[in-house]
This record gives sequence, structure tokens and C-alpha cells, in this order.
Amino acid sequence: MKSKIVKRCPWLDETKPDYVTYHDEEWGVPVYDDQTLFEFITLESAQAGLSWYTILKKRAGYREAFYQFDVNQVASMDEHDIERLMNFEGIVRNRLKIAATINNAKRFIEIQKEFGSFSNYQWQFVGGQPIVSNLNNKQDYPAITEASTAFAKDLKKRGFKFLGPTTVYAHMQACGMVNDHSNDCFRKAEIINTYIKE
Repeated sequence: MKSKIVKRCPWLDETKPDYVTYHDEEWGVPVYDDQTLFEFITLESAQAGLSWYTILKKRAGYREAFYQFDVNQVASMDEHDIERLMNFEGIVRNRLKIAATINNAKRFIEIQKEFGSFSNYQWQFVGGQPIVSNLNNKQDYPAITEASTAFAKDLKKRGFKFLGPTTVYAHMQACGMVNDHSNDCFRKAEIINTYIKE
């Protein structure tokens, strides 16, 4: 019996099993948990100028370096921690990005206090519901949108670093604020049927 061919997004390198797992299980799934959102925000800010796969391979290192993304513990890190992490091979050793993560943790907590959760704050930029895109090939994928520009502008105003409109759009894709699976990708309908309410 012939095995059914599973169609996936055109940007995905299917020769990398860990990348395929990330695409099939996480990418585009709506996230409302603040600890996971802080993880994604941190990983996306670390990615600036690099490939997402580079960061994905170091994800375990980031979890170790930043207390499993416990935002309160990260916010209390200091210069000694930055020096220590500059010698830690599990992450991208960029002083500005490490310092930005600590700064962003502090800003993240401020938002939690103001909105009740970071999730409440973040999801307002798409009206509380994932935007379902209409994408057929690689060229259809936008780098930024009006929503990511507005989100990034507000984050910048609140003091966040390394989170411009392109990085923020990647964050929105990752945590399901937009369903950017291509029309023929098997995950597009799965996510809509599981997470999007009428």
C-alpha cells in the first residue's frame, strides 16, 4: 500500500528532523501561557540576524541559561550573570542580546502587572483571535504586517530590545497569533479545527 504524502510548508527544510518536529507540533499553535510566550520572545530576539534553525538547535541551552524561562528569575539576573553566560556555549554569546533578555524580562513583568498577563496584552494586536493567512508558496510569506509593526512599536515604547517588526512577526507566527501554514500544509486545517472558535 502506498504511503500518503504529507504536505508541509514550503519554507521547511525536511532533511532536519528536529525542524520538522517543531513545524509539526509547535509552529503556529496559539499560545496563551506566559512562560512559553517569554520563551518565544527571548528566542526570537536572540535570532535577530541569524537563522531560526541556529536558535532552535540551542533551545536547550537557552532553557538552561535562563532558568527554564522563569521571567522573575531572569529579571533578577545581573552583570555577573552576563559575564558567566558570555562563556556558556549553549547560547549565542552576544553581550547585547544577553543583556536585552534580562531587560525584556523586566519589561515583560511590567506588562503582566498592567494587563493581568502578557498573553492578554499580546493577543489584543490580533483582536484576540488568530489571523488565518492565505499562502500558497514561499513568495507569499510577508516579512512584516501592520499588526507586527504596531506590536513592535508598542514593545519599543515600553523599552523592549531586539524586537523590531520582522522579529515580532516571526514571534506572531511561532505562537499562533497568525496561522501562516501554507494552504496545502496538513497543519493549517488541524490548527484551525483545534484552536479557532467560531
